Amino acid sequence: MALSDADVQKQIKHMMAFIEQEANEKAEEIDAKAEEEFNIEKGRLVQTQRLKIMEYYEKKEKQIEQQKKIQMSNLMNQARLKVLKARDDMISEMLNEARERLATVARDPARYPALMDGLILQGFFQLLETKVTIRCRKQDFQIVQASIQRNVPAYKDAVKTNLEVRIDQDNYLSPEISGGIELYNARGNIKVSNTLESRLDLMAQQMMPEVRVALFGANPNRKFMD
Repeated sequence: MALSDADVQKQIKHMMAFIEQEANEKAEEIDAKAEEEFNIEKGRLVQTQRLKIMEYYEKKEKQIEQQKKIQMSNLMNQARLKVLKARDDMISEMLNEARERLATVARDPARYPALMDGLILQGFFQLLETKVTIRCRKQDFQIVQASIQRNVPAYKDAVKTNLEVRIDQDNYLSPEISGGIELYNARGNIKVSNTLESRLDLMAQQMMPEVRVALFGANPNRKFMD
């Protein structure tokens, strides 16, 4: 039985509606899948960027922390250097004051001759020569001459050898020297400096650890006391 035109048109419309429905469903499926893939990719990109940002700021934080440590170390070193300089300045000031007081020793008639005896006799024993030349300040000539007369016999008696001593009147010590003497062997190539300044410098060098402890206290970082 042949279909009428109306039936054909009806079937065509039904097929077109079916095809359109399938197309819509397929489009919706594609859209849903695309949306899902988009969300997955977006999440991946967001996570990747979040990790990059976290790594960036973590790196920055470490750099800032390192810079803070370096800056703190520099500040501590600067402070330590300032403290050390202040201490050195204080010690230098103390030594300068001690040097200024040396002049008063040479002006004391009760102390200076006895001190000169010790400096001269010590110089004899340091040189251990048979001929010695002494240099002194011009104003100390008589004090040194008298001290030589007193101490040469004591030296001879102690070492059992002869000793000739002369005062170098052509080369006196500078008047800026506070006092004391210099002793030379016969050839002049060995010198013993027993000026008041040299004795002060030697004493300061030997006693500097004790002086620092007395002024600033013991160093907590020092392990050995010898």
